[in-house]
Amino acid sequence: MHKLLTEKPGEKLLLLGNEAIARGAMEAGLAFAASYPGTPSSEISLNFFQIAQESDLYFEYSVNEKVSLEVAAAAANCGVRSMCVMKHVGLNVAADALMTLAYVGVKGGLVILTADDPYMFSSQNEQDNRYYGKLSGLPILEPSSVQEAKEMIKYAFDLSEDLQEPVIFRTTTRINHSTAVVELGEIVKPMAQGDFVKDPYNYVTVPAVSRNLHVTLLENMKVAQGIANNCRWNFLEGKGTLGIVCNGVSYAYVKDAVVELDLWDKVKILRMGFSHPVPDLMITDFLKTCTRVLVVEEGEPYMEEAVKVCAQEAGLTLPIQGKGHDLFSRLYEYDPMMVKKVMTSFFDIPFKAPEAIDLSNIPDIPGRPPTLCAGCSHRAVFYAVKQATQGMDVIHPSDIGCYTLGFLPPLSMGDFVICMGASTSTSAGFSKATGKKVLSFIGDSTFFHSGISGLINGVFNNHDFTLIILDNRITAMTGHQPNPGVDMDELNFPGYNRIDIEEVVRGLGVKHISVIKPYNLSKSVQTIKEALDYKGVSVIIAKEKCTLYAKSLKQLKGKSFEINQDKCKNHRDCITSIACPAFYLDGDQVKINATQCTGCSVCAQICPEKAIRPVKIS
Repeated sequence: MHKLLTEKPGEKLLLLGNEAIARGAMEAGLAFAASYPGTPSSEISLNFFQIAQESDLYFEYSVNEKVSLEVAAAAANCGVRSMCVMKHVGLNVAADALMTLAYVGVKGGLVILTADDPYMFSSQNEQDNRYYGKLSGLPILEPSSVQEAKEMIKYAFDLSEDLQEPVIFRTTTRINHSTAVVELGEIVKPMAQGDFVKDPYNYVTVPAVSRNLHVTLLENMKVAQGIANNCRWNFLEGKGTLGIVCNGVSYAYVKDAVVELDLWDKVKILRMGFSHPVPDLMITDFLKTCTRVLVVEEGEPYMEEAVKVCAQEAGLTLPIQGKGHDLFSRLYEYDPMMVKKVMTSFFDIPFKAPEAIDLSNIPDIPGRPPTLCAGCSHRAVFYAVKQATQGMDVIHPSDIGCYTLGFLPPLSMGDFVICMGASTSTSAGFSKATGKKVLSFIGDSTFFHSGISGLINGVFNNHDFTLIILDNRITAMTGHQPNPGVDMDELNFPGYNRIDIEEVVRGLGVKHISVIKPYNLSKSVQTIKEALDYKGVSVIIAKEKCTLYAKSLKQLKGKSFEINQDKCKNHRDCITSIACPAFYLDGDQVKINATQCTGCSVCAQICPEKAIRPVKIS
């Protein structure tokens, strides 16, 4: 039995934040969940996927975030408690549905989890998704700990049903990926089937209907603000006239500082867990008791602006600051020492930071840039492209996935990356604006997610570019989640269909289509040259399973390789051309780590002396 289905209320388990959120949803009676995987939210989806095999929960990996929100919205409007899970940039994809769904509302609880990523551990930007609550008019909840995340997600479903609106549940990486002891509650049996009552004058958002729905949304916001002002997730701690407003994991850093410096008699904390609509009356009453207020929040000055508005409307003139010089930055994650230093400086509290440990006699830790795995077929594709385009001025738009790492030397395959699916669209723009050859890259999952529309656009408008679809048969970067091109029978999950990428591309009207096996370098190079010679849209599908995925399925068949030192002339093409992490230097000699080598044979094909050979089994 899955550990998150444990029916022992009161038992305590050590859980990852994302596991705690999944457990909380089950305790709330979640019946329908949909997601497109994205770090730092991916483990929530994985747990739902596993739980769905043993329970009444329906879960799907949707083709993208917009689709996941739309299917969840339909289920919620049948009275079924539903959840949609994504990382922060995923909400950009779902925003079209989100804005109007706020007008339409829901019948059963619908929680939209958006996992923000301060410091961009695994993301292309640091956007602060609290502004989506302000933009859409939907409530936002923000937990400050792993245990609280589990409890607050249950409240989110109740709040959604009380307001008949979706609720945005905003986490950050530090909450998603922290581990803590969590006390389990009772799992509520979900209502797995609902019914849809037709009501076109509230559900069909033509202008005449939407005008009335907008009125309802604004009335709901007033109700929500009243709830926020009396909500248990917004609370006060401490005494004194020095005020701190905080949220999320920042609350933990603030509280640690107050305890360590013994400031409970001087500092009063307003923690906001229900952060939109802001609890205006609570904030105003708080400000009236303070002489000075510091706002501690990662990301944008969202709360700071709200607190200043409350002060202005109440005619209060006390200093209120958060972001600024010698204060908090809008960049990256915070840490306990940073918060402590800013607090004590702002409030003029004596504090001497501990002396830094002298590390002058310790060498710097070697840099470890992210790299493609040993044996990754993407490396073979990038090498083949470099060989096929020698002497040519080619632009290489790329996309979001493992293959993004190909932009690093020595492969240097990736000139422009902005968002999921953009490689197919930007290829058209680069080709038309420069007249140069354009060869772009996209992964299989990303192609299904949002790359198809750009390819359709290229065919329709008769653009001239070559697209390589890197079909490694899984959504690899986020942890091997399925996508529409995955053979689910290999995973022992019957009942799924499989979408063939070649058939899709052919159906879109692409005339020049090739399929390559990336480890066959000479054939791949020739095929790429032919595609580049074609005038119009050409597509190459590079088919090879993700090495780690194949290993997990026990499908790796290649022998490890070794270097014949008698033949090796130490040219190091194997290192300088493909930079496979299985290679290492032993003194001045290049060697291969047999435990990392997967037997792909790419290095053996490029060695000028043919000094790389399969390991002989004695």
